[in-house]
Amino acid sequence: MKQSDWKDKLSAVYSTNPDFSVQPDEETQLELLAPAKQNLIVRIEKKNRGGKVATLVQGFVGSDDDLKDLAKALKTKCGVGGSSKDGEIIIQGNLKDKVHDILREMGYRAKKG
Repeated sequence: MKQSDWKDKLSAVYSTNPDFSVQPDEETQLELLAPAKQNLIVRIEKKNRGGKVATLVQGFVGSDDDLKDLAKALKTKCGVGGSSKDGEIIIQGNLKDKVHDILREMGYRAKKG
């Protein structure tokens, strides 16, 4: 357990036993599925973006680092900015067809939504 992670210590039960130590729960790490087994959905969204259009890639199963790596590859190949969080990738602009084609070339099962 990290010393600075005080929120995890709030749910711990303390004992007067001097040999007692808090055992952290094992973190459930999402296992990266093979690209051929991923079902990604590529769609366009305008809501809550100040009138700007963004391309969303949803349905990725894997760790945050893997999601960031995929987002970086997509942003580089499209030549635009974007971000990745909460299991989805946001690419700036209306690039649904291009992102779909790139994902298919990388071996992902992607469909337009």
